[in-house]
Amino acid sequence: MPPLLTALIDDAAVFPPGSAPLADAVPAHARHRESWYSPLIGPLLLPVADLGSPVLAAHSTGIGVIGEPAAIERALPQLPATVRQVESPVAKRGEDPSPGIKRLAALMRRGAEPLEWYFEVPLAWGLMSALDELADLRAEGLRASAKFRTGGLAAELFPSPVELAAVICGCRDRELPFKLTAGLHNAVRHTDPETGLVHHGFLNVLVATLAAAEGAEPADLAEILASTDALPLADAARAALDRERPLWAGFGSCGVEEPVSDLSILGLLRRPRSPDLSVGGHSTSGPSGSGLTGVGPSGAGSSAAGQQGSCVTGPGPAGSGPGTTQGPAREMEEGA
Repeated sequence: MPPLLTALIDDAAVFPPGSAPLADAVPAHARHRESWYSPLIGPLLLPVADLGSPVLAAHSTGIGVIGEPAAIERALPQLPATVRQVESPVAKRGEDPSPGIKRLAALMRRGAEPLEWYFEVPLAWGLMSALDELADLRAEGLRASAKFRTGGLAAELFPSPVELAAVICGCRDRELPFKLTAGLHNAVRHTDPETGLVHHGFLNVLVATLAAAEGAEPADLAEILASTDALPLADAARAALDRERPLWAGFGSCGVEEPVSDLSILGLLRRPRSPDLSVGGHSTSGPSGSGLTGVGPSGAGSSAAGQQGSCVTGPGPAGSGPGTTQGPAREMEEGA
């Protein structure tokens, strides 16, 4: 697995729109872990309320838990050893994120295990001050990272290329790792033909992050993020495959197959040969690499499989509008 792509995709299968039952998601994650593309996959993401499920008794690989700060606080003393990261929103849209950051930071200091904590910050008022606070936590030695939402169920929940470019550069300037959630099923920026919503492409983000690490300005990143031409993006990523991915921890996806297929078709991810291959020299397990979604000069031809709204993990900071969820943990939005 190229270093640039290692652990790029967290498995958010239990979150909408995939909404896989936990009893199905756990063995499916185990199959991902045994597949040829296993190094691409990060932890299994779960609502904090699922941690006590007996289904997890045999689960031995990493877990990421997602929930509101109060739920995280209640669960913290009994977190299983398999938990590797915690994700929680710090504020709703329009609220000051500083109090929420301080609350989660206090929980970090109480935790016995050195977990990675992702502070979900709204792309709204107080954003850059929030990034300053998170950078201060890292300077203190705490494993604090940022998390941003790049989609949802309404157009206003999708940041523009200019806004996302500013966020990436803001994290770059503070040496602050970040992850993304929502709307990133496919490699290249495209319009969902069913909803009319324009989705960011995870390959666009990857190339933009590489450019940011080289000192590019927000305007340069915005141009990359706005591109719908797959080939130049794939070429830029291919030239950097042997590099460690800078700053971007990756993204949650409720469907692993779509991004794996897109990367395979673009030649960025190759299935290794083995003695027991099927016709054509390809393994019979895992995504086939067919049916490119959201890739091409115009982004047209996207398959419906990757276009079911926007796969999103976590309760979300939106606070209002179609992207807000107020129900039980299973109905929280999270990312893919």
